[in-house]
Amino acid sequence: MERLQKVIAHAGFASRRKAEELIVEGHVKVNGKIVKELGVKVSSSDRVEVNGIPVEREEPVYFLLYKPRGVISSVTDDKGRKVVTDFFQQIEQRIYPVGRLDFDTSGLLLLTNDGEFANLLMHPKNEVEKVYVAKVKGIPSREEMRSLEKGIRLEDGKTAPAKTKLISMDKKKQTAIIELTIHEGRNRLVRRMFEAIGHPVIKLKRERYGTLTLQGLNAGEARELTAHEVKQLRTLSQSKLR
Repeated sequence: MERLQKVIAHAGFASRRKAEELIVEGHVKVNGKIVKELGVKVSSSDRVEVNGIPVEREEPVYFLLYKPRGVISSVTDDKGRKVVTDFFQQIEQRIYPVGRLDFDTSGLLLLTNDGEFANLLMHPKNEVEKVYVAKVKGIPSREEMRSLEKGIRLEDGKTAPAKTKLISMDKKKQTAIIELTIHEGRNRLVRRMFEAIGHPVIKLKRERYGTLTLQGLNAGEARELTAHEVKQLRTLSQSKLR
């Protein structure tokens, strides 16, 4: 069951706010009857009309994209830069990214037209693990790594405990490659965490999201999630919210 205004907006008739106006003004029918209440929910079997025109609902779709660096996690960009939906020109549905990856961060990004699914994954209490691999300046000490694991104080609050793993180090170039596992979704969080311990990120990639990985994909490639993968993510997200 979905809110009526959401169904209308999703079908491309109007924005969510304009859809609410259409309902209140009596332009919307559900199963042949005018509905003016905003709280009404409809199922896939209900017939919805706007000014006598049937609302055709999109089938939900779910994609995994290996986002390259230099691409905006958005559906449009006022500066004309490449956006993630440019990789889905053949897709008829109006998909959008679930959360975001920074312009200069590569890796796993989900896209969908299922608002409920996206909101579930982006809920602040959702603790789905996200695994990043960062190349950083300098070689963090064990004490600095431990501070990330305990949680580090940033300007917008202390971070939740993270998992760290030193993958490799280059003593000559004074760089290190570190795997960091977090479950928060704050803006530029991984970069800010490493900056806070004095090791700015040179390169960053998200390699895992929940049970999903980039296996079999090159940068700029995408694939549709299986029904099992979607169910796994829903189950994982909902279990964390209980």
